[in-house]
Amino acid sequence: MKAALVVPIFDHGDTIGAVVEGLRKHALPILVVDDGSGERTRAILEELAEDVPELELLRHETNRGKGAALRTAFRRAAERGFTHVVHLDADGQHDPADVPRFLAALRERPDALVLGRPVFDDSVPRTRLAARQISRVLVWGATASFAIADPLVGFRGIPLAAALGVIDRDATGDRMEFEPEIAVRLVWDGVPVRNLATPIVYPEHGRSHFDFWREYPRLAALYARLLLGMPRHLAGIRASRRAGRRPNDRRSREPVR
Repeated sequence: MKAALVVPIFDHGDTIGAVVEGLRKHALPILVVDDGSGERTRAILEELAEDVPELELLRHETNRGKGAALRTAFRRAAERGFTHVVHLDADGQHDPADVPRFLAALRERPDALVLGRPVFDDSVPRTRLAARQISRVLVWGATASFAIADPLVGFRGIPLAAALGVIDRDATGDRMEFEPEIAVRLVWDGVPVRNLATPIVYPEHGRSHFDFWREYPRLAALYARLLLGMPRHLAGIRASRRAGRRPNDRRSREPVR
């Protein structure tokens, strides 16, 4: 296994330095994707890129969304020969000290998707908890399983070959809907899932780009598409079993869109 660390960022200049410093302790390459940040954050990132030799800075000139930033990072990581990435957010919600646990889970099961299962403290906004619970129930319905403990967490270990297979085949979303979508599609492809408990904090005066009223319509549209695609997915699994093939063998079914 050859792993890299990935951080998508949009205007989190106040927190990215501490995140990168925490990641450096793991002695792995770091890919930071600047998704169209403003001048202040751009300047901070350019300084980090000069001072941190293991950091590669990728840039979108305009804001394209977290999903687009992660796709850029996954493709670049694969180009550099990495087989896996661990990605986390730039806003300080995730603990970089937990990275070794994600790496260990990937080494133990290299074909698995490793998802953070959030452990919240009292700083979590109630609207975020509500959005997560709704998302969990809908994703359980879309996968007909409880494999995905939390579809929205941004701390993950990714097997790149499987993820890029989904991205190359299906039109995945550009923004925050990307993370639940790729998790569901990987489960549909037969990728096993490991869920790791990890602390999530919401720093005082922290900046989050998740706006319930803006993002949830996108998520609702995604969940509707996934739920509508579920019968076709189940039919594909049954056909695969009858033909003696694995569910994620692409010869066994057409892509679900």
